[in-house]
Formats: sequence, structure tokens, C-alpha cells
Amino acid sequence: MHITQSVTEDLIYLGASDRRGRLFENVYPIPEGVSYNSYLLKDEKTALLDTADKAVSERFWANLKAALGGGAPDWLIISHMEPDHAANIAAVLAHYPETRVLCTAGASRMLDQFFGPVPAERKQIVKEGETLCLGRHTLRFFTAPMVHWPEVMVTFDETDGTLFSADAFGTFGALNGALFADEAETGAHEWAEMLRYYANIVGKYGAQVQALLKKAAGLPVRMICPLHGPVRRKEIPELLSRYDRWSRGEGEGVVIFCGTIYGHTQDAADYLAVQLNRRGVTNVRVHDVSAREPSFLLAEAWRCGTAVFASSSYNAGVFVNMENLLHDLKAHDWKNRKVAYIENGTWAPSAARTMKAILEGQNLTEIGSTVTIRSSADGSEAALDALADAIAAEA
Repeated sequence: MHITQSVTEDLIYLGASDRRGRLFENVYPIPEGVSYNSYLLKDEKTALLDTADKAVSERFWANLKAALGGGAPDWLIISHMEPDHAANIAAVLAHYPETRVLCTAGASRMLDQFFGPVPAERKQIVKEGETLCLGRHTLRFFTAPMVHWPEVMVTFDETDGTLFSADAFGTFGALNGALFADEAETGAHEWAEMLRYYANIVGKYGAQVQALLKKAAGLPVRMICPLHGPVRRKEIPELLSRYDRWSRGEGEGVVIFCGTIYGHTQDAADYLAVQLNRRGVTNVRVHDVSAREPSFLLAEAWRCGTAVFASSSYNAGVFVNMENLLHDLKAHDWKNRKVAYIENGTWAPSAARTMKAILEGQNLTEIGSTVTIRSSADGSEAALDALADAIAAEA
């Protein structure tokens, strides 16, 4: 069965949602699935913009053949060579021998690496700012290196004001009937899933995202078609604003990450959260790093402006799940935040110095003094009160 959807009079959505897969990129949980988007622009010349993941190949092919109506695409435009979008490229080129590929030089090299050499006469390498005229539609191409692979480009339809944004502005979550974000019931949860996608997939490359945003700012964008998630129309200013804040490392609120073994460090974290609330800091969340999946913790780190790391000492270092989180933050280049530390050590507290050492070089501003707990959190109230005062003064 084919289930195509019209984006505009000339643009057809060919993508599909996967609700069976448990992990995106075999690492990030997707309890609500994910969509793999592909588009067909029909004009005097027809352009297929990306293919789809092998998990949805059957639906992609049914949609493509129905949309073409017995014809063939003149162009296959490749924005991103990651297999969740490129898995069907070789099959498309084999099935439609007259179709030519348009992509960046980097994508051309990856194309040969994944599928074997593609004849040079079937490739057109595009550079920054170059155009392709399909008839009524003129497409202009812009490179977007490291958002989030080095070969990425985005495509702007100058006729309709549509930005085909590759992985930028994508989100986790399957589509549930509505192709356009403004036709679905969206709210805080959907923005949170977009942030989780951003933090884990794109977040490390804030400078490159800023470069792409500057290019987009010079374009009359009326619609954004990403490779994951719904098509965006009405909320584009809000979307661009959030991406700008996220890529600059600007957060809001306080997150308390707690690495606790028997619950005493959790007591300190909960006490601090209550004291912050009493001081008017209401945007506070507490997470047990052993109970929450890492991709959600990373998203919380991106959301916040201040992070408190509260951890037990462990093997002369820091509790293992807290250590994993800190290394994950460092690997994603989480930086430019305010931080505070709470450590627990019955005989030789070591968590704070270990946490600080892992995060060294991330341009973090420490607030207040490290709170050291000896076994039970009882007796630490004054130190935690002082830390709450320091955080509230900065919030």
C-alpha cells in the first residue's frame, strides 16, 4: 500500500514512520518511533530528495512508484549519506538507470564507499550557492558541514520558499497522521523530544549550527522539510529561536543530577531542590543518573542554565553512572554553563575532584562551594542552604 501526502501542489511526501525499532542509531531510545522523510518535487524535471531507511523500504518504494506514476526521477538529490536516509540509493539508481545524482563532493566519496563506484556521468557535484532549474522551481544548495556529518547540504526551493534541511530541525517521534506540525497536537513534550534529538545528534556542533542559521536567516523560508519529524510552517520563528539558543549553549532553569547508591546523596539533592524552590527558583528538576536513560539526561543538560552534580564517591573516583554521564557531556561538548558540586564519601570523599577533572576545559563557571557529605546527609543542611543561596543569586 502507498500512503503519499501532498506538501504543496508540486511536492509529495514519500516518507514513512518506524514504530518497531527500539533504538535510533542503535543507541537512542525511540519509544514513540521515528519518521524517515523523503520528498519528490515534480516539475519539467523531477527531483527525488533523499531516500529512506531500510526499515521503511517497502513503504518508500510503494510511495515513490505511486508518485511517479510510471515515470522516473531525473535527479536524486542527496543531502546526507547516513544510511537512515541513504539505504535505498543503490536500488533507486539500479531501478532508474537514467536518474542522475546531485550531491556534494564529500557525499560523492561516501556514495562510492557505501555502494561501490557510481559512474562519473551519473553524478553532478554541487558547490555552495549553486542552483538547479527544474522548470518552474529553482533549487539552490548550501553546504552544512558537521550538521551532523561533514558532507551535508541543505536545499532551498526559491520558488516556494521551502528549505529541505537534512537532519537540522528534526525530531524523534513517528508521524501520527498529520504531516504538518501545526496540524498535530503539539506541546512541551514534542519540544522536549526535539531538544533530545538536537542534544544527542547535533548538539556537539553548535558552531556549525550557528553557521547554518546565518545562511537560513538570509533566505525567505516559508516552510521547512526535515529528514525526521513533521513539516514546519507556522512555528518557524520559534524553531529558529530555539536552535539559536541551543547552539549557543544558552539554557534555563536548574537540573540536579544525582548519583546515589543507598539514597543518602539523593536526600541531599532533594533537600537542595526544596531550598531552591523556597528561594523562588521554580524551574528545577532532579534526575537519578542510574534510573534515567542517558539520552534524556543529555537533553536535560542542554535545557538547563545551571547543573548541580551530586554524587557518591566510588573506587577513589566518582559513582560509575555519574562518570558515564560526565564523559557523555564532554563528548558532546556541553559547555558554557554554571555548575555546582555535591559529593558523598564515608571515609575518603573523591567525587567532586573527579567530576571537576572530567569537565575541565568546558568553560564552566562554578557556583558556591562544594558540599561534602559524610555518609548521611544529616548535618549538611547549612552547607546546602549556602549552596541554594548561591545558585538562587545566579538564577
